Amino acid sequence: MNILILGGGGREHALAWAISQNPKCDRLFCAPGNAGIAEIAECVRINPEDSSAVLAFAGEHAIDFVVIGPEAPLAAGVADDLRNAGYLTFGPSKAAAQVEASKAFTKELCDAANAPTADYARFTEAAPAKAYITAQGAPIVIKADGLAAGKGVTVAMDVPTALAAIDDCFSGAFGAAGAEVVIEEFMDGEEVSLFVLTDGTAMLPLASAQDHKRAFDGDQGPNTGGMGAYSPAPVLSPELLDQAMTQIVAPCLAELRDRGMPFAGVLYAGLMLQNGQARLVEYNARFGDPECQLLMARMGAQALDLLLAVAEGTLADTQVAWADDHAVTVVLAANGYPGAYAKGEEIGLPDLTGQPLVQIFHAGTADVDGQLVSNGGRVLGVTARGATLQQARDLAYSVVDRIDWPGGFHRTDIGWRAL
Repeated sequence: MNILILGGGGREHALAWAISQNPKCDRLFCAPGNAGIAEIAECVRINPEDSSAVLAFAGEHAIDFVVIGPEAPLAAGVADDLRNAGYLTFGPSKAAAQVEASKAFTKELCDAANAPTADYARFTEAAPAKAYITAQGAPIVIKADGLAAGKGVTVAMDVPTALAAIDDCFSGAFGAAGAEVVIEEFMDGEEVSLFVLTDGTAMLPLASAQDHKRAFDGDQGPNTGGMGAYSPAPVLSPELLDQAMTQIVAPCLAELRDRGMPFAGVLYAGLMLQNGQARLVEYNARFGDPECQLLMARMGAQALDLLLAVAEGTLADTQVAWADDHAVTVVLAANGYPGAYAKGEEIGLPDLTGQPLVQIFHAGTADVDGQLVSNGGRVLGVTARGATLQQARDLAYSVVDRIDWPGGFHRTDIGWRAL
């Protein structure tokens, strides 16, 4: 098969790495890709949100299967355009992708499906939103309704911070994403990521993972797109998984089907666990990153078969074989992230020959005249597997310590909750 992956981050590098190992994969393309992806796929300079450019490339290169990595092309309807043109595609429709593209849509979906989630209110103007915050008090959560690249959520531990977040949203800090705001009850507990493959009818939960959103050790500092993760997450017990599937995921997927917008792809449910119950924090319409790096490292070549089963509607006949192992990803980010940061800094990577249990996935990198340089906020993800979480963690950090990049930083406590 000729396969095209849309996107250019760590998630897409992990997907490309797993897919390239499957004998069904003949030629592999990635748009736009990055320096790491270029070592295993042909990178093409196409905007993944530009349906016409994607369709033209697919036609010219006899593409058999398209895998959409990030949320922006999904929200733009690229999956719809590809399927309408006859291309086998992994990724939900624009309508179904509203579970991520609109926080308000998801809250209303949970109401209709009777799925447990935080209490909330919606606002399109600053004054009533601020009045609501003043009445409710803190801690409280402020969310820009639309896609804000992981930066539109403020967990405010005091009222002034919450009021400032309202000003950010309505002053245009997040563009159109902040035109509407969802204010939520603060949920205390432990957060975990659950990924569920679905072809619109059948459901297949994948391994659990726990992300580390805060920039610094001890869960301190600003929220980021993710500074590391580990899988599986022991906090998601079989009983909690069953409750999350039966009370949250299944009813919401059924509600989407009933509305004529079945969700086919991977549904990422961020869950808050407290007092033996799971509640939904948010949905994403794609694999999380860095969690995708863990999942692909543990799944390997069978990932392509699973993605194809989703796209072909045959997921009910498919199973996933998990090794009895653990995986850890440590993210290396540019100093200053998630704020302003420098680009173009040289990076030296260690030789990993003879170390099959560890991969360095590229997120924000570029090749400039043969030299690897930084080209984003989150730049690299070191992913390692081991028989135990401690072994995987130790291996990951041993490789992190060998990376020569003075301009980067990383957390030193990934996996601390489980350990």
